[in-house]
Amino acid sequence: MSWLFGLRKGPGEGEGAPHQQSGNFEQGAGDHHAGAGAGGGDGSRSGAKGDTPLPSKMDAYRFDSAALERAAKAARELESSKNAKEALELTKAHETTLQLEHQKGIKQYEAHTEEVRLEQIRASHEEKRKTLSEETKQAQQRAQYQDQLSRKRYEDQLAQQQRINEDNLRKQEESVRKQEDMKRATIEHELELREKHDVKRVEAEARAKAKAERENRDLILEKIRVQSAENRTTTLESIKTAGSILGAGLTAFINDWDKVTAAAGGLTLLALGVYSAKMGTGVGARYVESRLGKPALVRETSRLTFFETLRHPVKNIKRLFSKPADALSGVVLKPDLESRLRDIAITTRHTKKNNGFYRNLMMYGPPGTGKTLFAKKLAYHSGMDFAIMTGGDVAPMGRAGVTAMHKTFDWANTSGKGLLLFVDEADAFLRKRSSVRQRH
Repeated sequence: MSWLFGLRKGPGEGEGAPHQQSGNFEQGAGDHHAGAGAGGGDGSRSGAKGDTPLPSKMDAYRFDSAALERAAKAARELESSKNAKEALELTKAHETTLQLEHQKGIKQYEAHTEEVRLEQIRASHEEKRKTLSEETKQAQQRAQYQDQLSRKRYEDQLAQQQRINEDNLRKQEESVRKQEDMKRATIEHELELREKHDVKRVEAEARAKAKAERENRDLILEKIRVQSAENRTTTLESIKTAGSILGAGLTAFINDWDKVTAAAGGLTLLALGVYSAKMGTGVGARYVESRLGKPALVRETSRLTFFETLRHPVKNIKRLFSKPADALSGVVLKPDLESRLRDIAITTRHTKKNNGFYRNLMMYGPPGTGKTLFAKKLAYHSGMDFAIMTGGDVAPMGRAGVTAMHKTFDWANTSGKGLLLFVDEADAFLRKRSSVRQRH
C-alpha cells in the first residue's frame, strides 16, 4: 500500500524528483476518494503528459492531512471489498502504465532538451559563420578601400607629375620661342643692314659708272663706229668670196653631166635607204612587240613575255610544269549552271586536242558572280593562255579603237598554245545599231 503515500520508485527515478512523488500521492488519494480507482488513471495521465504546470521543489516537503485521511478511508473500503485483490492488480498495472508514460515524457523532454541544445549550437555556429563572413566582407571592403586610396594616390602623383612635366615643357617652349624670336630679329636686322649697304654700294657704282660714261662718251661712240665699219666690210667681203666660189663650182658642176648624174643617183639612193630603214624599223618594232610585249588593251594575261619571265622566274617555271586543273574548282554555282559550264569546259578541251574550230561564248551576270574566274579556269583546264581586256578601254579611243582591236587579235594569233580572249564589260562598245540611231 506504499503507493498510496507517493513512495513509488520506478526504474530511472531517484531522489532527484521529489515534486513528482508529491503529485503522485495527491493523485492516488484523489482516485480512491472518487471510488473504484478508474478515474485516477486519467488524472495520472494528464499529470504525466504535462498539461498542468509542474509544481515547484517546495511542494514536495508539504504534508496534507486531509489527503492522508482520504487515503486511509479508501484503504479500509478497499480491504472490506471482495474485489480487493483484483483492484490491487489493476492498480499495479495502471501504475506501471503511468510509470512508462512518465519515462516516455522524460525521454521526450530530454530529446527536446537535446534538440534545443543542438539548435543553440547550430545557431551559435551560424552566428559565428555570419560573423566570419561579415568580418571577411569588411576585410575585403577595407582592402578595396585601401586599394582605391592607393590608386587614387598614384593617379594624383601621376597627374601632379604630368602637370610638372607640362609646365617644364611649356617653359622650355617659351624659352625656345624667345630665342627664336631674338635670332629672327637679329637676322632681320642683319639683312636690313646688308640690304642698305648693298643699295648704297649699287648706287655708288651706278653713279661712278654713269660719271665715267659721261666723261668717255665721245671715245665710246668713236669705238662703236669703228667696230661697225669693220664688221660691215668683213661681211661684204665674205659674201663676195662665197658667191664667187659657189658660182664657179655650180658652173663647173652644170657643165659636167657625169657629176650631175652621180649626184642625182646618190640622192635617190639616200632617200630610198632612209624610207626603207624607217619602214623596216616599224615592222621590226611591231614584231618584237607582238612577241615580247602585250597590247595596250590587254590588262592581264597568262602568256609568258620576256619581261614577265625576268620579273617572276620561279612563278613562270612552276606554271609551265603545272598540270591542268578542274575548270570549276573553287567556283560555287547552281547545279544546272554548273552542269552547263562543265560541258563547255569539256568541249573546249577536246576542241583544243583535236585542233577544231572554237565557238564564241557570251556570259551575262552582275559583277562578282565568277565570270572572269571561270574564264581563267577554262583556259588553264584547256591548256591555253588567257588574256583579259575591258570594253570600257575601247570606247574612249574612238576610231583608234579599231586599230587597237586589230593589234590585240594579231597578238592573240601569235600564241603557240592558243589564247582565250575574255572581253569584260563588252556591252560598252558592242551595242545594237537601233540603240545608237535612237540616241542620235
